[in-house]
Amino acid sequence: MIPGEYFIRNGSIKCNAGRKTIKLTVVNTGDRPVQVGSHFHFFEINKQMDFDRKKAFGMRLNIVAGTAVRFEPGEENEVELVGFGGKKKIVGFNNLTNGKINSASCKSKALIKSYLHRFKTNNE
Repeated sequence: MIPGEYFIRNGSIKCNAGRKTIKLTVVNTGDRPVQVGSHFHFFEINKQMDFDRKKAFGMRLNIVAGTAVRFEPGEENEVELVGFGGKKKIVGFNNLTNGKINSASCKSKALIKSYLHRFKTNNE
């Protein structure tokens, strides 16, 4: 074996297989581009981004780890989101969630905070 050598199997790798996914329309209503990384809690992205935040709770962009999507001002994009795995605990970001995403009270509190802090949402 050579240090740093890769042993790659034949075939394809399917990311996030079997996880719940949704598609949402997102509009950047701000005057600056917004970049969102692969593992950022989509519910908590920039408050000028207009989309159904309630549906996005507990989800992230369904893109390869370490990558990001850039949203230009005024642009409307369709994104695919995937549910978080692991222990389903979200902490930090814009300080809206800070708890277990599978808890109804955590979701309710996060929605109230997003409203109070004027995060845009279109609640399709």
